[in-house]
Amino acid sequence: MTLVSIKNELIKASLYGYAVPLFDVFEMQGIEGVMDALIEKRAPTIFGIYAPYAKLPNCRALSAYIRCRAEDTEMPVSIMLDHGESVAQCLQMLEYGFTDVMYDGSRLPLEENIANSRQVVEAAYRFGAGVEAELGQVGMGDDYESLGGRGYGFTDPQTVEIFVNETGVDFLAIAFGNAHGLYKRTPRLDLDLVREIRQRVKVPLVMHGGTGLSDEQFRGAIAAGISKVNFATSIMNSATENMRSAAADPTASMFSISEGIRTAYHQWCGQLYDIFGTSGKASVR
Repeated sequence: MTLVSIKNELIKASLYGYAVPLFDVFEMQGIEGVMDALIEKRAPTIFGIYAPYAKLPNCRALSAYIRCRAEDTEMPVSIMLDHGESVAQCLQMLEYGFTDVMYDGSRLPLEENIANSRQVVEAAYRFGAGVEAELGQVGMGDDYESLGGRGYGFTDPQTVEIFVNETGVDFLAIAFGNAHGLYKRTPRLDLDLVREIRQRVKVPLVMHGGTGLSDEQFRGAIAAGISKVNFATSIMNSATENMRSAAADPTASMFSISEGIRTAYHQWCGQLYDIFGTSGKASVR
């Protein structure tokens, strides 16, 4: 099938109690590894393009490649801008054919975040695309160690309804102890906060920063109300290790080394589909 907005798939995930993953990709081998896994597991999937890479000259070609590969499967496949840096960047990616975009105004004052997110929503509506925004600040893994511990940057549940109602966003990324990159210590997730936010709004909730979480923590977050999980760091680290190992072989070639990227994505994505409950959900209606 052709690329589709992830909106309907996330609504299903919210209703049936599983999560749809977003996997950031940067080149064709990673894309092929995700394709291998999503076909094998019959899982709806989001290909994410991280905002700094969306600035590169090959971004439009990369998105076109994903679109062509999506036509080779009957699984629901989406392509989404991850952590869009500006309204203008979100609009550009919609022009490129992205089915969904995330605008990240989480570090801005609330009113500015609302105003900019609303602009993106109004533009995306014309394309039939979904919009994710972030409320609270999902920092890096060491932020919780150095900037105040467990409550730093957490989403304020008192502002969630206002934000969703005034912006019209389709899904919302929240901060509840999750973090990007590698954690310095054992992550502590405030699942009570997720449950409270889930009770306040109907839009699917999103968790960024999965590397370092246990299977039980993932399942707990999904049971509490998370319907989309962004995941990248562990896959990239595994791909790097695969390539290093392959390169150490005297008979190594460009092909054997780069195959390590595809293998890492295939293995990680397949495992995560099972953990998130996404496997087999491409057929859920």
